[in-house]
Amino acid sequence: MTQTALETLLGRARGPLGANAEVDFGPATGPFAELGRMLSRLNGFFAFDAGVQVFHAGGPGVGPELVTWNDESTWKHTYEGLTGETFCFGQDVLGTQFAIMHEHVVSLDPETAQVRVIGPSLESWAAWLLDDPPVNATANLARAWQDEHGALGPDERLIPRQFFVLGGGYELDNLIARDAATAMRIRGPIAVQLKGLPDGAQVNLSVAE
Repeated sequence: MTQTALETLLGRARGPLGANAEVDFGPATGPFAELGRMLSRLNGFFAFDAGVQVFHAGGPGVGPELVTWNDESTWKHTYEGLTGETFCFGQDVLGTQFAIMHEHVVSLDPETAQVRVIGPSLESWAAWLLDDPPVNATANLARAWQDEHGALGPDERLIPRQFFVLGGGYELDNLIARDAATAMRIRGPIAVQLKGLPDGAQVNLSVAE
């Protein structure tokens, strides 16, 4: 019997990050139902050399907790509504959020708050990760940075010294480790100030950590 993409992903994952739990978000079908089943099987995990992190539900545990992470006061308030109705369940090594929004799985760019639809299900999200791990799962970048600097803590992600949207590169010397929620709070005001600006516009950005 052929394995599904989600089963393949879980087979490669390191976890759980939280205590075993039966997680139920209410819907019987759709991505929230899939998320509940996935976390009930493996409650939070890392994959692709920590290039992908999925949050655990409930405490105690390691790394961000799912409900706390989605609380406005954790980091979303700094985006002033730009995160919309996203329910973030994980992130890549650069803090790009993986989320459920309007019955689709999406990615949320932390510097611009731009939302990109990945697919209608967690199965399609897993297939997308597996299709190109160096790009979609930031696998090579996560491995290279940790080979040079040591393992990231479970609450840490990477943030550029010069933001990518302002011309910063993906070289290792442009990346530093920060607490994941702090990194999002740093970038929220950037996304707010950039909203609606045309390409090439001159900006004078202010950042409050």
